Order: sequence, then structure tokens, then C-alpha cells
Amino acid sequence: MARILIIGGHGRVAQLLEPLLTGGGDTVTAVIRNADHEADVAATGAQPVVADVEALDVDQLTNLIAGNDAVVWSAGAGGGDPARTWAVDRDAAVRSMDAAAAAGVRRYVMVSYFGASRDHGVPADDSFFAYAEAKAAADEHLRGSALDWTIVAPSGLTLQAPTGRIDTRAEASGSVPRADVAAVIAAVLTDETTVGRAIRFNTGDVPIAAAIAG
Repeated sequence: MARILIIGGHGRVAQLLEPLLTGGGDTVTAVIRNADHEADVAATGAQPVVADVEALDVDQLTNLIAGNDAVVWSAGAGGGDPARTWAVDRDAAVRSMDAAAAAGVRRYVMVSYFGASRDHGVPADDSFFAYAEAKAAADEHLRGSALDWTIVAPSGLTLQAPTGRIDTRAEASGSVPRADVAAVIAAVLTDETTVGRAIRFNTGDVPIAAAIAG
């Protein structure tokens, strides 16, 4: 069983992921910014740790990450403030990658989104632009690192019931339940064939384990 650190542990996907991991015997530490959310996280079986990753430098993040077997980045600024989007979705994410490397924690899973790339096509005057740019930069840094990385890139997120089935072949973004995204993250953590791959997916008809297998 693994020790897994989830950064952004109070997010909707993270709170669905945590019981999947703890239920399977993993030890999960969930990093959250707001102490008011500790009880929510503890109820999933994860151990909450209050820390503002936006404010932590690489050395502090290294200390936070050390001793784990894997890092899952599921944090985000939530949009609305471009400066904070850059600070969290790009800068803090990049520092966490450098910290994972410094801590000797090679396995790193990034939660991104289906259209993330330098050619995202979002106009500069669009409110989504800062997020698109930040995620593209973070993903690019991760690809260039020496970590054993996987980028999980779901399409539009819904609150529908999970199906346990996805489509990794579609060229256009559709939608997928958050619970299935959580299941994909849990699956890639135990599937070494996903290392070095970006997995884009919608809801589909292929069981998750088969769909992500390399």
C-alpha cells in the first residue's frame, strides 16, 4: 500500500478520490488551505494538513512531500483572479514538482483538463485565458521533469453518477462525471503503463482500467 499526498484535498474530485484510496488501504494526506475543511477531509479517511501551497517555497514543499510515495496535484485557484490563477495553477504547481524531485518522490499525477496545451486557442481577452496558459505551462514543466508523471486530462466535469467507463480516443471534449475522474486518478496511480502519458478522456464505453492501459 502507498502513502499518497493530495494537494488540493478539499476539491470535489479530491474528496471523491480520497475514500477510493483509503478504502484500498493507502495512507492519504490531504493538503487543504482552510482549517474549516478539516472535518470534511477527515470524513473521507484522509489525514488533513492545513498549508497554503501558494505561500510555500520549494524547501517547505519538499518537507511537506517527503516520506510519501506519490503526489497528486488537484489544486486550483478557482478562476476569477488571473494573478492568483498564475500563482497557484502555474507557480505553486511547478514548485511542487521541483519539491517532489528534491524529496525523491518520483510518482506525480497532475489533474489538468482536456484542452490543455500551448495551442489551447483561448483568446487573451477571455476570462479562461489565465487558467489555460497556467495549466499549459505547468503541464509543460512536468513533461520536462525527471518525475514519473501522468497527466489526467478530463473533459467538462459533471455531478452525474459514475459509470466506470471512459473514452480516451475522442478528439473533442465532452463531459465526464467527477467520480469517474477520481476513479481514473486512482487507477493511474497503480498502473505503471501510464507513466509519461497525458490521458485525455470523456465518458465512454470502455472500463477505466482497460481504457488507460498502455
